[in-house]
Amino acid sequence: MWSNLPFDVLAKIFSFLSPDSFARARSACRNWHMCAETYPMTTSSTVLPQHHQAWFLALPTRNRGQHCYVHNPVTDNWHMLSFDFLPVPVRPVAAIGSLILVRPTNCTALQLALCNPFTRQFRYLPMLNISRTNPAVGVVTLDSGQLGPNPHFRVYVAGGMSEAPHGGAMYESKLEMYDSMNNTWRITGFVPMEFAVRLTVWTPNESVYSNGILYWMTSARAYSVMGFKIGANTWRGFSVPMADKLEFAALLCRNGGLTLAGGTSEGEACIWELTEGDRWGLIQTVPMEIGKKLLGGKSSWGNTKCVGSEGGICLYRELGSGMGVWREMKEKATWAWFWVEGCHFIGGKQVHNLPIKAVFLRPNLSPFAF
Repeated sequence: MWSNLPFDVLAKIFSFLSPDSFARARSACRNWHMCAETYPMTTSSTVLPQHHQAWFLALPTRNRGQHCYVHNPVTDNWHMLSFDFLPVPVRPVAAIGSLILVRPTNCTALQLALCNPFTRQFRYLPMLNISRTNPAVGVVTLDSGQLGPNPHFRVYVAGGMSEAPHGGAMYESKLEMYDSMNNTWRITGFVPMEFAVRLTVWTPNESVYSNGILYWMTSARAYSVMGFKIGANTWRGFSVPMADKLEFAALLCRNGGLTLAGGTSEGEACIWELTEGDRWGLIQTVPMEIGKKLLGGKSSWGNTKCVGSEGGICLYRELGSGMGVWREMKEKATWAWFWVEGCHFIGGKQVHNLPIKAVFLRPNLSPFAF
């Protein structure tokens, strides 16, 4: 029966497979391989099925080699993907559906690019209007309900150092915005000098978008948050709970709201949610057994990192150290903690432990076109 199915029907079935399952399916026989080649745009739906959970993708930070590592949460398997198609070494900035916004590391001035590690595509975004080093980058996805191969998104760049009119360097106060619909950058406003300095000196690239506001957090204690209200073109800053005691802190988005994860020197890690009046409410404490596994006998949360998606929050350290995941259980209408073992072996071969930087993305095998 399977060998006699029309290609359009078979391709529809293929669209519900995850990338690793689809790769095995297209290798099963000549007929299935021909179907996959004939219907390349249907091997993964434009509107992703609900059962396609976001995957954890980790890029090495120090040894920026030609590989990345991905964890499939459905099968609980690790895979290694070759990055030999990249023309330059990169580091991730943000996930945009099935794409990764990356920054090449071979130049000091900011340039951004898009990458799909599953279709092995890479494309530079146009150069900014103002050449700047070390700015903050914020991403807004405008059609989050249909994160297919060509999502509509905007990228905001604030702060950074640019060339002064009479030589030397200065903090850049102009705000630039890239729109994927027209593939251009334009100046959209100005950043108060206080925020331009903080965004340049103390802010990593990670941003969070929630309810019309882009948020960044300073990377030096005591931690604080900066918010840019896009519609009003206004800036504000506010503090975070236990700001001077947190050994790590990360901003996330959960259920559309701004969330903060952080660990204290006393050995406890917590998750807070922003409420009205810029007040933070404690919503979760990392279970003791998860914390012990994650820290591996150490007492400091200092090297802990955090990444999140709408359906989960992940605390991690290195590739082989394992992860604590707080995940939404839709069938039970609740959230629960899980432990995910680190990556030690792939295909029977040992994988060396590495410092990593991770994003959550939803795999899609359809080529992006913009």
